[in-house]
Amino acid sequence: MRSRRVNTYLSSGLAIALLLLAAGPLVAQDVKSNFMPGTDFSKYHTYKWINIEGASHPNQIVDAEIKQAVDAQLATKGLTKTDGDKADMYVGYQVAVDKQKEWNGYGMGGGVRWGGMATATSSTINVGTLVLDMYDPTTKQLVWTGSATKTMDPSSNQQKNEKNLSKAMEKLLKNYPPK
Repeated sequence: MRSRRVNTYLSSGLAIALLLLAAGPLVAQDVKSNFMPGTDFSKYHTYKWINIEGASHPNQIVDAEIKQAVDAQLATKGLTKTDGDKADMYVGYQVAVDKQKEWNGYGMGGGVRWGGMATATSSTINVGTLVLDMYDPTTKQLVWTGSATKTMDPSSNQQKNEKNLSKAMEKLLKNYPPK
C-alpha cells in the first residue's frame, strides 16, 4: 500500500489565535529569514516592541506568549528589552493563517491504469505563519525579517503550545544576528 499526499492551496485569511502554537504530527516548522545587506548588527543592544500598523495580532494571552518566547531568544543574543523611548532597534510581529486542502490518496495493486484500486480522502488543515520584523529606529528601515510556518493543532493543550512556540522562535532566531 502506498500513500501520497498533495496539498492544494484553498484560501487564506488572517487569524487571531493559535498560530504556530501546536505541532502537526508529521509537519515540521519551516523558518526563513532575510536581512538588509551591509547592516551592522553589533550596534543593536536594546529593543522595543512596536505594533505593526494593519497587522493581525492574536488575543492578549497569545500575544504575551509570543513576546515572551521572542524576548527569551533575543536575551540569549545579548539584546535587552526596553519600554523607554530610546531603543537601538524596534521589533514587531504579525500573524496569518491559511487554510489548505490536504488530499490523501491510497492505491493497491498496479494502479488505476492497470486495474488496481485507489481511493482519496480530503481534509482541511490550518497552516499558521508568524512574521517577526526588526527595524532601525534612526533610518526607519527594516533590517531583519523572519517567518515561521507550521501546521496548527487547535486541540493541543497550553503547555504544549508554549513549548512549540519556544522551539519555533529558537529555530527562527538561531542565525540572528546574521554573519
